[in-house]
Amino acid sequence: MSSPATETSPFIRYPGAERPARHHWVDSYGVRIAVCEWGPADGSPLFLVHGGSDFAGTFDVFAPLLAAAGWRVIAWDHRGHGDSDHAPLYSWDADVRDALSVLDAITPDAVPVIAHSKGGGMMLQLAEALPLRMAKLVVIDGLPSPDPAPDVSDHEQRRFSSKNLADWLDHRRGSAANSRKAGSLEELARRRKRMNPRLSDEWLLYLASIGARKDPDGWRWKLDPAIRMGGFGPWRPDWSLDRLKHLAIPLLGLTATVEEEMGWGTNHRALLPFLPPGARLVPFENTGHFIHIEHPNEVARLVLEFLR
Repeated sequence: MSSPATETSPFIRYPGAERPARHHWVDSYGVRIAVCEWGPADGSPLFLVHGGSDFAGTFDVFAPLLAAAGWRVIAWDHRGHGDSDHAPLYSWDADVRDALSVLDAITPDAVPVIAHSKGGGMMLQLAEALPLRMAKLVVIDGLPSPDPAPDVSDHEQRRFSSKNLADWLDHRRGSAANSRKAGSLEELARRRKRMNPRLSDEWLLYLASIGARKDPDGWRWKLDPAIRMGGFGPWRPDWSLDRLKHLAIPLLGLTATVEEEMGWGTNHRALLPFLPPGARLVPFENTGHFIHIEHPNEVARLVLEFLR
């Protein structure tokens, strides 16, 4: 069972969850990126990349399983997420540049990367641009799908129009002075539950306790309210699928079978013809978008086997 947060214990306990052993900062073109690590400081680096509207703390159960195998596991909060700086503007390309800044700050060598959701899309783009920077890639429910997303307007933009740009800038101006709604940790957990109904109340309460800050009027998620779902600029899934066929590094893809609001709706069978040679795709039956939270031990087993 979880235990309540107190002034001396700032986060709620959750079975198997371990806070990172080390924290530091990386400067990415003037934006401070919060980086955390589990496992031995002299171990081989292994990078974890979270999804949109999340933060590195979502790996607090999964990462220790990899660290126990001897890996130096490194994750970071994307700009505007968790403890990283809020930025004047947000874009997919800025997140990719930040990722490269973190990788470069740790090692110049090719490294293995595990990425979830939006993080998977980001790392596919980085692997396409710099194929020698990555040794192996695991994508957890973040591969592009040939099937239309449930909300095409949010996931697919066919062209970069003046209206698209104006809407994006209007949103940024309108949200500049916004703050997230305050509440108790239990209220924050209930809000997140609406988007992730498969995750347990205990886990979501733990997540709120590490992903929110306590203000005088209550707790607030640290996520910048200016961030909106989806990328910035034109994008179509078939562009990513065409590039996926030519990916030059070993790929392991894990896909969910239960659609959720934060999920990508990837169709396992429809994706098979687009995989690069040698890639492996593993569907998780009766599992939602957060595969590594619903099945941390099984995902860790598959990943460690793939990395060996």
